[in-house]
Amino acid sequence: MLCEQDFKNPGNAAGTLEKIRQYAPSSGEIRIMEICGTHTMAIARSGLKTVLPPSIRLLSGPGCPVCVTPAGAMDMILSLSEKPDVLIASYGDLLRVPGSRRGDSLMNRRGAGAKVLSVYSPMEALQTAREHPELEVVFLGVGFETTAPGTAVCIREAASLGVTNFSVLCLLKKTFPALRALIESPDFAVDGFLCPGHVAAITGSDAFAFLPEEYGLPAVVGGFEAADLLGCVLELTRMITRKSPALVNEYTRLVRPQGNPAAKELIGQVFCSAPSDWRGLGHIEESGFRIREEYRQWDAWEKFHLTLPGSREIPGCSCAQIIRGVLSPGECPLFGSTCTPENPVGPCMVSGEGACAAAYQYDR
Repeated sequence: MLCEQDFKNPGNAAGTLEKIRQYAPSSGEIRIMEICGTHTMAIARSGLKTVLPPSIRLLSGPGCPVCVTPAGAMDMILSLSEKPDVLIASYGDLLRVPGSRRGDSLMNRRGAGAKVLSVYSPMEALQTAREHPELEVVFLGVGFETTAPGTAVCIREAASLGVTNFSVLCLLKKTFPALRALIESPDFAVDGFLCPGHVAAITGSDAFAFLPEEYGLPAVVGGFEAADLLGCVLELTRMITRKSPALVNEYTRLVRPQGNPAAKELIGQVFCSAPSDWRGLGHIEESGFRIREEYRQWDAWEKFHLTLPGSREIPGCSCAQIIRGVLSPGECPLFGSTCTPENPVGPCMVSGEGACAAAYQYDR
């Protein structure tokens, strides 16, 4: 496992790589999946795949929040944007994600006159609502446990200030039920997990203990520097080769076993568990967050009586299979030709944390 000295001296990479080669199998394949969009981009940016032994394959899983938001949810949001008194506020990536019809996105709707605003935080959306009382401002709450505390704070602030023309369309999702659904899917073929350091900073590293304990899968909670990534791959390769699955926290400089108690308490005060639909994984019970009854006035689902329509993928798009690790971006027939960052077909090419965007920018 990396110590603080190793992290500060990435020149030690050669030694770590040599240890990885010693454990890498001479035949067969080790499949390691990261489940964090920041890891996906960091792996591509560092060129890690190009220096690892060919028997070690890195896969991207359902770690990009924009990517796992289903097409039906985007269709619903696009319909909401048609209301003349509604302003949709969202993180930038989501603005370019199409619904079930190619090219139909919030960005294009804005060009046609819809009120759509790119924001850096939910608080910015709340401030917009205070400045424009004539509009209903709807913030699109997308993300995992990492962004849930900030959204919760914003909802409480709106309630405290009595800002009634502001609401949150909660599309926040839970990492752990999705992981269970992924592992229990019939086409699952992964030997170990590189677990998200950002999520673990909130939930605690111990929350991933079910991976080795229940499924016999080694798991390493990792940081995002090149030295972090190499150290995580070494730990996973060693555990997989030795058939000794365990949970290792490599990211000790940030992640604690029990996580952030204050953030978890805040999430529990504002949200409760709810079913959620995932692109690539379908409907998963208890895998989402719902705004609690006491904050119902700031829940866009309730305010606008929204229901999630059925989802259908754009023909030819392989994002659902890429999210599950069944296909790599280069195996999608649209990758790099019909589907590019300038003209994306699916969300994996749109998002700055998407597997296809990372592969297009760094791996081609």
